[in-house]
Amino acid sequence: MQPDVSVVLITFNDSARLPRALASVLNQSLRNLEVIVVDDASTDATPRVIARHDDPRVRYIRRESNSGGCGAPRNTGLDAARAPHVMFLDSDDELAPHACKSLLEEVERTGADFASGQISRLFEETGRTQRYYPSLYAPRRVVEGIRAEPRLFLDGFATNKLYRTEFLREHGLRFAENLHYEDHVFTAALYCAARRFAVVPWVVYVWRRAAGSTSISSSLRDMGNVRDRVRAAQVGDAILRDNGCSDLVADRQHRFLQQDLRVYLNKLPGHPAVWVKEFASVTRPYLDDLEPGVLGRADPMIRVCAHLIRTGHPEDLVVAARSLTGPKAPPRHALRVDGRTYWGTRADPAMDITALRLAELPFQASRIRHEVTEMSAAGTVVSMTVRSYDPFAVLRRWKCAADLTVKGLTVPLEPRRQADGSYLIQVEFDLAKARLGRLGFHGRRDPRIGFTREDGHRTADRLLVDPAMPPLVLTVGRHEVAAGPAGDGAVLRVSWRPDPALRRASRLRVLRDLAGRADVKLWAYRRLIRVLPRRRDLALFESDIGAGYTGNPRYIYEELVRRGLPLEVRWSTRGDAAGFPAGLPLVRRMSWRYIWLLARAGYWVDSHGLPLAFPKPKGTRYLQTWHGQTLKTVGFDAPDLRGDFPGPRERWRAAVARWDALVSPGAEFERVFPPSNGYTGTVLRFGSPRCDVLVNGDPSAEARVREALEIPSDRKILLYAPTYRDRAKSGGASVRVDLDALGDALADEWVVVLRTHPVERFEVPERVRHLVREAGSYPEVNDLILASDALLSDYSSIICDYACTGRPILLYADDYDEYARVERGLNYDLREIGPGPVLSSTGELVAALRDLPAVTAEYAARYADFVTLFCAEETGKAAPRVVDAFFHGPGPRP
Repeated sequence: MQPDVSVVLITFNDSARLPRALASVLNQSLRNLEVIVVDDASTDATPRVIARHDDPRVRYIRRESNSGGCGAPRNTGLDAARAPHVMFLDSDDELAPHACKSLLEEVERTGADFASGQISRLFEETGRTQRYYPSLYAPRRVVEGIRAEPRLFLDGFATNKLYRTEFLREHGLRFAENLHYEDHVFTAALYCAARRFAVVPWVVYVWRRAAGSTSISSSLRDMGNVRDRVRAAQVGDAILRDNGCSDLVADRQHRFLQQDLRVYLNKLPGHPAVWVKEFASVTRPYLDDLEPGVLGRADPMIRVCAHLIRTGHPEDLVVAARSLTGPKAPPRHALRVDGRTYWGTRADPAMDITALRLAELPFQASRIRHEVTEMSAAGTVVSMTVRSYDPFAVLRRWKCAADLTVKGLTVPLEPRRQADGSYLIQVEFDLAKARLGRLGFHGRRDPRIGFTREDGHRTADRLLVDPAMPPLVLTVGRHEVAAGPAGDGAVLRVSWRPDPALRRASRLRVLRDLAGRADVKLWAYRRLIRVLPRRRDLALFESDIGAGYTGNPRYIYEELVRRGLPLEVRWSTRGDAAGFPAGLPLVRRMSWRYIWLLARAGYWVDSHGLPLAFPKPKGTRYLQTWHGQTLKTVGFDAPDLRGDFPGPRERWRAAVARWDALVSPGAEFERVFPPSNGYTGTVLRFGSPRCDVLVNGDPSAEARVREALEIPSDRKILLYAPTYRDRAKSGGASVRVDLDALGDALADEWVVVLRTHPVERFEVPERVRHLVREAGSYPEVNDLILASDALLSDYSSIICDYACTGRPILLYADDYDEYARVERGLNYDLREIGPGPVLSSTGELVAALRDLPAVTAEYAARYADFVTLFCAEETGKAAPRVVDAFFHGPGPRP
């Protein structure tokens, strides 16, 4: 029977990894395939490895002589392919389990010439994975030729694609056999020939990166490697020109700047000066021949580096290259002229870095460059001379105290300004004073030099060292400590490794770990609640699983304090005291003290759910205040409990059964929330205590927010508060607005205050920090609401709270259908009932913000209906009414 797919697996002297690659093909969910192993004349055990496989789907072809590259063996495999579709695999990598089947279905469904999928890089030394340009492969789509999306030249790989075999043969698409980086040449011809191709966002190819790899793409120190990549770029350009695609040459050259050139620039700081000069001489001819406008499209620092190559400034090139990787160091010097910012000391258009917005950053995000010029150690004391550069005159505008911090150690510094505007700093720090704990520390930290203004705002940067500097190795107590360069950017890193003598403390560590286990604490807790009486005057409060002092519990607590009720309250915290008022009695969540309080307290008050497995003691009363509304599916209707899996559903049902009363913002909440969670107890329909301040107002909130986040008084505030995506938690997927485009259009008028969901992890790119203030750690979201001029959200229940203010609400939901039908699910059609427009592009958002009064007027009726549905009970008196009902009702029984 003819196979559906032929996988050409090429190998050379890789017998140890070949079985893994082969298994990734034979274990594909598509069973009807063949794997053609092309051995490029290996001298190791490769033939014996293949001989051990008796799977009839394996075909072995051994070439008589080694070709020195990947092109010839791939062509050999392509010639031998019997299937109507073909893929390529290198023996040190793997195919994802459903690669063949999913790509085959995509080609057949769309009629595409080939289908291309996401590559995931797996760094074997750390186990870390990284997707290659994930935005390139999303959304799933059909592309009607490369002219429709020339950015896809960035996808220059041959291995992440499934091709129609006849298409390749008909167009004579083969791999170059006389140069490396044959993928780049092959895909240039591929894109010329293809009239339609499919792109999918899921991972189809796992590119394994082993430590010390000698693969072609990893041999970046070899100057021949540079020549090969430049030659491949030249040949690729020629193919485009020869096939009627001259108009696309600039797009392919843009790829060279953004990807090919950059991989060498990232490593440049670690090369000797002679290598840098030769690198410049090899790449300069290609850069000189770029199509008009190509350099202008490149990222600013790539453009700067290219200009320094072309003008023969290798020393400055190394300085500039350190702005591309690691901490992305700022320049030593910058010049501001007529609103433009230039790298260096001259207003050269080729050195324009205005787009990086480095000169427009608030103080807390401002950048200082620190270069260690001398470093030595005596005993446990490290001494350094540091040259610090303040390219945007931050330190001249503010009076600041300077210090160096590392692992709990803080050393005051006295920078001395030099004639060229830089600062000279002499540093001494004693590593014996670092905080390592009783059982020692095994890890690493990067020292930082920071500057703190009189108002408490602080900025700090890591230190750059000579990449060739051997690390200083010290003995500090019972640790071996190394201080030296780390990463491509060569930042100073201090690493601690405990002395073997510390192994004597391992028994203490085992006992500590055993005592800290949740199952041990649950066992102890179940016995405590049998013998401890409840205290009627003790309450445990928790908001957002201990994340802060906020939400309904906060405002209920403050009402208790206002009344002076004789109730001793302890607040749960999962971290430190940051964000909690000074003097507030705190207890660390899941500590032994916390377990004791759970067992002893007469009242529990929280907004999410106290530890699920812990039963409520007899006599304790539990007030569940919840933290949102019912726009999204909740409880047993939500994805994590929707499936018919008894364990999670039973645990949640038991947890809900602990609630004695539930705070309700209104009738609509009661219609959806209690049945979705199987709750049948008391409901306190008085509104949300957290919304009282939104109804009543707080005149000081705006000033607090503007001061804390450094927001100028002449900027309006857009609060951007998206919810997380269930299938991509912690990946930053909720921030869907193009912040770059938003900044280009509105940075002179607006500041965006970004408040992502607590489970989300999104780092604001430095280039948009002039526009965006990250406010995930700001302690009280109500301050942000009251300070803002408008809200931008998506499916978050913050929309319901914000509606209490009557201020404009915009919804950005470019993934609406996917979220509503596949992801989390919605209880309402926000396109029909939302209090503002549902937008799907940044252009639409910009237009709405520019004409906000008209948009507000257009949606006024819908806004009023929304308030009636979700905010009817928000009268500003919820906290007093909840306290009256819950704490003045039947008290806890002893």
